Amino acid sequence: MSVSPLVWVLTIAGILAVIAADLFVIHRNDTREFTTRRAAFWSAIYIGLAVLFGIGVWAFSGGRYAAEYFGGFVTEKSLSVDNLFVFMVILARFAVPKQAQHTVLMAGIVIALLLRGAFIAVGAAAISTFTWVFFIFGAFLVWTAIGLVRGGDEDEFKENALLRWAKRVVPTSDEYHGSRFLARSGGRRMLTPLAIVMIAIGSTDVLFALDSIPAIFGLTTEPYLVFTANAFALMGLVQLFFLLGGLTDRLVYLAHGLAFILGFIGVKLILHALHEYGVGWAPDIPIWLSLAVIAGTLAATTVASLAAGRRPSGGAALERADETTKTRAE
Repeated sequence: MSVSPLVWVLTIAGILAVIAADLFVIHRNDTREFTTRRAAFWSAIYIGLAVLFGIGVWAFSGGRYAAEYFGGFVTEKSLSVDNLFVFMVILARFAVPKQAQHTVLMAGIVIALLLRGAFIAVGAAAISTFTWVFFIFGAFLVWTAIGLVRGGDEDEFKENALLRWAKRVVPTSDEYHGSRFLARSGGRRMLTPLAIVMIAIGSTDVLFALDSIPAIFGLTTEPYLVFTANAFALMGLVQLFFLLGGLTDRLVYLAHGLAFILGFIGVKLILHALHEYGVGWAPDIPIWLSLAVIAGTLAATTVASLAAGRRPSGGAALERADETTKTRAE
């Protein structure tokens, strides 16, 4: 896939323009609470933009690259749902006012997008030069999948080095000042707690990129598609946060579904590397099969989770049985 520098510049400019419009025009000084209906509307807008971009890839570059883009976008979007657990913990820990949550999430995602761009550039350069990098990416994804199945404290928030340094070195005020990141206190300009939250969200998201970036490289090695799929997945993450705020607890099998997807892509990367080295028995899994596995896994995970949420627990069933017995006795 040949992408000219002009197309790169126009794409990045367009993405930044959408983010700027969201942050400084559409929701600027908006003190209304982000309701589920409002979040659903803007989520549909962002998903629509992502789909339109994929159609554009199809029109200008063909079905193969469009399938790789959509596969990468769906994978990144799915993995981003898991990020929401940590974002909720961060906002709760720092007691961020609801009116400021949209602003700080968008700003943190801008930081994450810039840092992910650097990761993608390094990863693309490594893959184009060293085929054996696929073995490393594949093994890391399989290891991550095993960790997800075993469970752990992935929903807990731990301060990383960047956040600890910022809190220790940069003067920070004790109180929030609306949606502002800078404020004047005691005669000098200081960061507000909202700026610290922005750093926490942006830098924490980069840690999630350690598994999501190798995952998308398992579906496409085109840096342009990797970057745009990540960008569109991240841009709609704020709206998804408010839309799924009460639903994430119901997706009880989400971690298992994501683990299967990561494990599948990890095995796909390893098989691809073996295929490149001429190992006859190692197949190169086609993109259509990858899309089918990803979509099927997400559908099965969602249906199973929602069904489990509707199924009454044993305790609840016994309580209802006791109430029925008492009613009949009376």
